Amino acid sequence: MGQPVIHFEVIGRDPEKLRSYYGELFGWEFDTSGPVANAVSEAGNYGFVDRNANDDGVGIPGGVGGGPDFDGHVVFYVGVPDVEAALRKAESLGGTRTMGPERAPGANLVVGHFTDPEGHLIGVAGTV
Repeated sequence: MGQPVIHFEVIGRDPEKLRSYYGELFGWEFDTSGPVANAVSEAGNYGFVDRNANDDGVGIPGGVGGGPDFDGHVVFYVGVPDVEAALRKAESLGGTRTMGPERAPGANLVVGHFTDPEGHLIGVAGTV
């Protein structure tokens, strides 16, 4: 099996409004107390969604965040053993690196973004 999707994000200029929207739409509850890389969202403005909130425990964890200086986008993250190596490989196959590697503050997590040859934003994440 290939590498799994491990996280998703919805980023926008008004993250509080987005969290309200998705919370009402899907019943999601958000925790904004966790640290997040400044390149991903404003500090304190990123709400994590726990995948285990459903009774069946099925789902992918994610988050909704951003701030006035963040362009809106939706991205999913694929778990990789080496974020830098994954970004280099994406570039060698025709993709374009747009962020990273960036280390999440206070965590052993590193993330990066790239666009595929058609411009779709994709994330990769791994441990330090």
